[in-house]
Amino acid sequence: MKALTPDTLPAPFGAYAHGVQAGRLIATSGQLGLATDGSIPAGVTAQAELCFENIRAILAEAGADFSHVIRFTGYVTRREDFAPYMAVRDALVRDFAVKPASTLLIVTGFTRPEFLVEVEALALTQPRLP
Repeated sequence: MKALTPDTLPAPFGAYAHGVQAGRLIATSGQLGLATDGSIPAGVTAQAELCFENIRAILAEAGADFSHVIRFTGYVTRREDFAPYMAVRDALVRDFAVKPASTLLIVTGFTRPEFLVEVEALALTQPRLP
């Protein structure tokens, strides 16, 4: 296995890697809307965009991109954040013939109250089939 911890991401909160590659499989830890400088953007859209940018960086460490993702799992803290989160995710996969599987859960909160969304991904390093 290989740890995937891009320099462009803040350090993990504990004893874990931002992502792990095991053969062709890539699993990311849940990514929060946390910038490298420690700032947290206001609003679920800006936080979701940052979550996906962090996932993009993790995938890139393994030579992959969003076209390799087979599943996203998203978490939001409010029902009204469902649509803004989906808009960000959908824009990333809009042109894919086969969209990745996706689950969205509403949770009571994250490690800090400012966090509104968290996203994780599962990917394969070989291209998806047409």
